[in-house]
Amino acid sequence: MNKTEKRVISAAGVVTLGALLSGQALAVPDQPEAWEKCAGIAEAGKNDCGALNGKHDCAGMADEDSDPNEWVYVPEGTCDKIVGGEVAKVKPAKK
Repeated sequence: MNKTEKRVISAAGVVTLGALLSGQALAVPDQPEAWEKCAGIAEAGKNDCGALNGKHDCAGMADEDSDPNEWVYVPEGTCDKIVGGEVAKVKPAKK
């Protein structure tokens, strides 16, 4: 690495650090207060934990997309906004 390359990398680091320190970085949403089990939206193999009907007890076991017995956690208030989503249960977020 020559001096010019080092200066470019150093300048990029300063710009990035400046953006982070000035609050100009990408906004990160607040941690949800609660999560809800949103049934009917999980893709095959991408469900969170056991099926609502007891078919299985493990995550990643959904056989098909959008099965009404398979669910994923989403922030509270989100499930009703997703086509096919139905709130199965709400639980407080861990602090």
